[in-house]
Amino acid sequence: MLPSFSPAATAAATPPRPIPGGYGIPVLGPLRDRLDYFWFQGPEEFFRRRAAQHRSTVFRANIPPTFPFFLGVDPRVVAIVDTAAFTALFDNSLVDKRDCLIGPYNPSDSFTGGTRVGVYLDTEEPEHERTKAFSMDLLRRSSRVWAPEFLRGVDGMLDAVESDLAKGKEGGASFLAPLQQCIFRFLCKAVVGADPAAENLVDRFGFFILDLWLGLQLVPTQKIGALPQPLEELLLHSFPFPSIIAKPGYDILYRFVEKHGAEAVAVGVDDHGLTAKDAINNILFVLGFNAFGGFSVFLPFLVLEIGKADSGALRARLRDEVRAALEETGGEVGFAAVAKGRMPLVRSTVYEVLRTRPPVPLQFGRARQDFVLRSHGGEGFAVSQGEMLCGYQPMAMRDPAVFDRPEEFVPDRFVGEEGEKLLSYVYWSNGPETADPTVGNKQCAAKDAVIATACMLVAELFRRYDDFECDGTSFTKLQKRQPS
Repeated sequence: MLPSFSPAATAAATPPRPIPGGYGIPVLGPLRDRLDYFWFQGPEEFFRRRAAQHRSTVFRANIPPTFPFFLGVDPRVVAIVDTAAFTALFDNSLVDKRDCLIGPYNPSDSFTGGTRVGVYLDTEEPEHERTKAFSMDLLRRSSRVWAPEFLRGVDGMLDAVESDLAKGKEGGASFLAPLQQCIFRFLCKAVVGADPAAENLVDRFGFFILDLWLGLQLVPTQKIGALPQPLEELLLHSFPFPSIIAKPGYDILYRFVEKHGAEAVAVGVDDHGLTAKDAINNILFVLGFNAFGGFSVFLPFLVLEIGKADSGALRARLRDEVRAALEETGGEVGFAAVAKGRMPLVRSTVYEVLRTRPPVPLQFGRARQDFVLRSHGGEGFAVSQGEMLCGYQPMAMRDPAVFDRPEEFVPDRFVGEEGEKLLSYVYWSNGPETADPTVGNKQCAAKDAVIATACMLVAELFRRYDDFECDGTSFTKLQKRQPS
């Protein structure tokens, strides 16, 4: 279900007007925007300044990567930063999602073993339905072990962090690497149906392999901050990275899935008509890019937001809610314990983190035809066939026309009947939170599992601890639960 003011349904529509903004002169215009995006302004300020300059939530701009070595990449986009116009990106009749997962730049399919995996396929391509159905089948098969394997991994992560914290390390104990190890191991067992412990190299270094593989594909489009400018521009944003750097590690994971994930591969081959090679490459993409990559960004944001030093009142409320709910379910955390209605504040807090810190900030689609893009109040913009639409979620989901105090983190924003209505405007999953993924759309197949998993992490923290605090990606305090 789309929001009630869906652009296509707006009655009081005004005649369309030209989209404000421009692209500048060739080479120099895109280069200027690229430097603003990565260097002088940063992504958030880049979009905010242009929206203010043009007094419009729809405008033209160039999006990185650009000059000099990104051949065949057209950086020109129609930027969208409001909730109403954003819904066009979910309308398969208006936009084509072919090869635009991360924008005009499309990493080589050599990163995925020569397979165009499902997320790069448009809904009108014949292979899309079978690969999406395969992904959904993998998730259904994983449901039996998803919760117990995740919680087992979380316990191992917390044991490691407690041990580090007990050593009195300055700045606390980092949870980032232990969390990634937890995510990797549980996803292998749930999605692939294989224990990474079967291969020592995979078990010890699997998440490092995925970090490198992901980074090489995404770095040209991301502000990193790891190097001083202008070195970051020269070394990270000026050319695409070759897949050969990641190939040895990718081949290790490919052989692991081929050998130990035979049942999952067979689902793709026997039930969905894929070749074994394409099934394995799609499994690795779901595992590595969609699941591991998404969780590695989102879950640290969630822990950090709750663990801030000034969030003690929120933690106390979450702790009380979690423990009251667990009393009703026998004290064990699992899907039943975090089902809708049992922990409304926990669930709302998860949604609020996704609203303010979406793991994928940009969504793209190319216009299938000329159409009128509708914003709030029926304001229309003329979009031409072939133009690339670029929706910037962090601004769209802070739209003051929809959200009260949009820039504030309000943990109970989505509690109650009125709060739940706002979920129509939460778009992190490539669709409204009130919609469902199907084989005919591009919405994240694991949408509901992601929410449940995040809720389980919060619940497990408060089952185990009376309180905790974080600084960045490190725990600075873990106060063990005292017997009642």
